[in-house]
Amino acid sequence: MTAGRVTKRAQRIVASPWFNHGITGIILLNAAVIGLDTWDAATERFGDGLGTANQVFLGIFVIEALIKMAAHYPRIERYFRDGWNVFDFTIIVISLLPSTGELATVARLARLLRVLRLVSALPELRLIVTTLIRSIPSMFNVIALLSIIFYVYAVAGYHLFHEVDPTHWRNLGIALLSLFRIVTLEDWTDIMYAAMQAHWWAWAYFVSFVVMGTFVVVNLFIAVVLNNLDEAKQERLAELRSEPSYKEIVAELERPRTTLARLEQRLQDGASDEQATDRQPDARG
Repeated sequence: MTAGRVTKRAQRIVASPWFNHGITGIILLNAAVIGLDTWDAATERFGDGLGTANQVFLGIFVIEALIKMAAHYPRIERYFRDGWNVFDFTIIVISLLPSTGELATVARLARLLRVLRLVSALPELRLIVTTLIRSIPSMFNVIALLSIIFYVYAVAGYHLFHEVDPTHWRNLGIALLSLFRIVTLEDWTDIMYAAMQAHWWAWAYFVSFVVMGTFVVVNLFIAVVLNNLDEAKQERLAELRSEPSYKEIVAELERPRTTLARLEQRLQDGASDEQATDRQPDARG
């Protein structure tokens, strides 16, 4: 089989739905085996079987990577231009670490990384992760605003409440931790009531920070993510709607022509075989 045929066959395999669905199923089975490996009863009963299953899963992932590389042959570097392929390949390389000796713990953690391949296997998850990555630059501005709010309220809280409640306001660092607890809305009223025992108006400080830090800033984070998600969807839709290139059109036209040529060749071969059979003398004659 020539290299061109191998490449075309690999491209058909990679583009087929059953290939992607099968890899997704393998990742889920691998995740289940990794979960069973944390259960003492399962490891005592199926310890060797779980280890063998992990090796089989790793072998399947290696074969998958080789098929995808073959689909790009002879320009294999195109495989590494896709960030998700680099992500999958890195996980496979880390998983090849020996599972004995000092690297045993690292190898077990590498197995756990295979579960993250669900992100690259499912287009919807890839879209969400891409959106989050694109949102990082915009989030820096929101984080800067949140840092300013935290700093102002931490310094104000130290001067107002460090004598009344030194547990939560004795220095700037502890005050920042207390504000983080407040912004998560985890028992923040306990800190407020302790301050209100000395200053009845302390509720205004805490309520204003909750409104500023939780409702306003968190909603800004959500707005940034949703905006980038909408942009990512629009870009993906534009890619799907993009007009095919000249090479793609020629390739689509060549496919039926190649198929017809193969059928004609098979018909000619069949007719030749029939004529040769008819020309053979009767053995009984």
